[in-house]
Amino acid sequence: MAKTRRRLRSSTVVLGGLGVIAAALTSCGSEPDRRCVDRDSYDTLNGYKIIADKNCRSGSSGASSAGRKKTGAGKRGSDAAWYYDADVSGGWADYGTFSRSEAVDRGGFGCSGSGSGGG
Repeated sequence: MAKTRRRLRSSTVVLGGLGVIAAALTSCGSEPDRRCVDRDSYDTLNGYKIIADKNCRSGSSGASSAGRKKTGAGKRGSDAAWYYDADVSGGWADYGTFSRSEAVDRGGFGCSGSGSGGG
């Protein structure tokens, strides 16, 4: 009888531990991966050119004109905005969204990437 109680307690601990791990993994969707991009740089083959994070306001979602910041990058200004959950390749980002809330909604089990990586 004592062995049965130990097994039940062990399985309870294991199941509880799995619940904690599952909760931790699903919470990854609350902070989507983001890149600072120049909205004026869209290329049909590559997407948006990734620029330095300092060009995007850290608290901005980039979803409205108030969230965008014109900067003097090079000879012309750039229309910098955060671009969420994009496929990134060679300094370009595509197939993402400028809406943070939409990126959080489409988050799911696990994390595909983390952090922000502008230049």
